[in-house]
Amino acid sequence: MAQTHMSNAVFFRILKAIGVAMIVTGISACAVGPDYQRPAIAVGEEFKASQSDTANPGWVRAQPQDDVLRSDWWTVFEDETLDQMMDNLLGANFDLARAEALYRQSQATLKATQAGFFPTLGASTSATRSGQGAGDAGGGSGVQNHYNLTGTVSWEADVWGRIRRSVESERAAVQASAADVATTRLSLQSTLAQTYFRLLALDVETDLLRRTVQAYERSLTLTTNRLAVGVATPADVAVSTTQLENSRVQLQGLIWQRSQLEHALAALQGLAPSTFSLGTSSELPVTVPAIPVGVPARLLERRPDVAAAERRAQQANASIGVAQAAWFPDLTLTAQGGFRSGQWAQWLTAPAQFWSLGPALAMTLFDAGARTARVEQMRAAYDAQAASYRQSVLTALREVEDVMVQLDGLSREAGIQQRALQAARESLMLTRYQYDAGLIDYLSVVQVETTALNTERATLSLKANRLLATVQLITALGGGWDTSVTLP
Repeated sequence: MAQTHMSNAVFFRILKAIGVAMIVTGISACAVGPDYQRPAIAVGEEFKASQSDTANPGWVRAQPQDDVLRSDWWTVFEDETLDQMMDNLLGANFDLARAEALYRQSQATLKATQAGFFPTLGASTSATRSGQGAGDAGGGSGVQNHYNLTGTVSWEADVWGRIRRSVESERAAVQASAADVATTRLSLQSTLAQTYFRLLALDVETDLLRRTVQAYERSLTLTTNRLAVGVATPADVAVSTTQLENSRVQLQGLIWQRSQLEHALAALQGLAPSTFSLGTSSELPVTVPAIPVGVPARLLERRPDVAAAERRAQQANASIGVAQAAWFPDLTLTAQGGFRSGQWAQWLTAPAQFWSLGPALAMTLFDAGARTARVEQMRAAYDAQAASYRQSVLTALREVEDVMVQLDGLSREAGIQQRALQAARESLMLTRYQYDAGLIDYLSVVQVETTALNTERATLSLKANRLLATVQLITALGGGWDTSVTLP
């Protein structure tokens, strides 16, 4: 028994020696390859659109600590149906589920890479019986028994930082994947909100056209009656009929377009179109909320797609170090110990004990330039990712600037459009009075009615576009996402 304890002590001393070597190596060694610095790019002190002193009804300059949107940003529209559909999307959308699965996959890859910091332990046991010649099968002199119990410990010392750079690369990949999930989520939320507002706009426009068709039907009846008494002409009836049928065609087009938008809303919520329906609405949201806009630099933290591009630049940078570490020898410490005997009774005893401990260096001496090419490949990959990151920043800046200008223009158009709508309604009223008095023909009425209808529809379209642009601005600003609280 004392001999067994002695053998165990030797084995544990081996483990202790490897542990000390791991600590010393981890403290003293430095990782090869360049240390990461975020690719530099000038973003400006403020947005170009915010330099104007004119009123901006669609957005406002953010005050300190006021430029962080809530994660449930869609609640600013105060629409319960939209809130419910957003909840359904987050729980059942398959594109989002796929992105989250890829994130878990990257986490598992990181854990597997981190395992390289630690030794590998193994154990094996075997019992064999062998013989040669014409020995007695029952245990003659030609038959031998072999009993073996072996434990192994193997550890690759990360002298040159290959494993550390690999972990750095995989950690950046995990962070990029987390940002990808946020990007997918925000994109889907934005698509759902915009699709919903388009559907509401179609509902209001459909209601307008239904009322218009009813009015045209009354006009046709009136014109037919006037023809019967000799006041109107057959041409008036033909014009009235053409106007009515054209309006009916336009109404049918709005009906099938609404169905398609409803199908899109169902798919975004992970539902079959046949299982989802949405009641019609007679009005759009009354107010368009103003969105706080901060400084351009905040986009680097608020836009998940920008953050993902930056993290992938770090991933590519760390891969350069992994490639450069291939130029240096690998140091592996291996320990082996156990018991080996030809007699069962003497198997686990001190005389049957064996152990070995020793380092091993392995290095590629010639590879026809493969390692050099690999390093060049990784440097080029980093340059590509750095360029992609810089372009994503510029794209984000452009998108915000575009929507800010668009909201400014739409808010000014709204005032002008309202005056045009007022004038069109007054013109229609006066024209109908003139027709009833027999002062003008029906073609003149049709022309004014067409103008009035187009003006009504343009007013609705303008209001819908302001809602859509508001959603687009929130999306361009990154929604409620922030690297300081969401990246692992």
